Amino acid sequence: MDIKNLKNYLYWLFCQFELITCSYLMEPWEKVLFYTFNIAMLFMVLYTAYIYVPIHISTAFQFCLHLLGNQHENAVSIVK
Repeated sequence: MDIKNLKNYLYWLFCQFELITCSYLMEPWEKVLFYTFNIAMLFMVLYTAYIYVPIHISTAFQFCLHLLGNQHENAVSIVK
């Protein structure tokens, strides 16, 4: 794929985005606010996923290991 085709494809995707969101009807200052809000929300979702998803996966994995009987030993052992 050459650069011109990639440029045309990205332009086509942007036009599709404007059609789906009806942002082609907005004035330029409204588009700036709309795109700024959408980009900010996208970055917040990606940041939250980057921070919290590994923690939840680790917790779920440890829970599954606990259910299967592969338990970690406690720091304090009980001596009978």
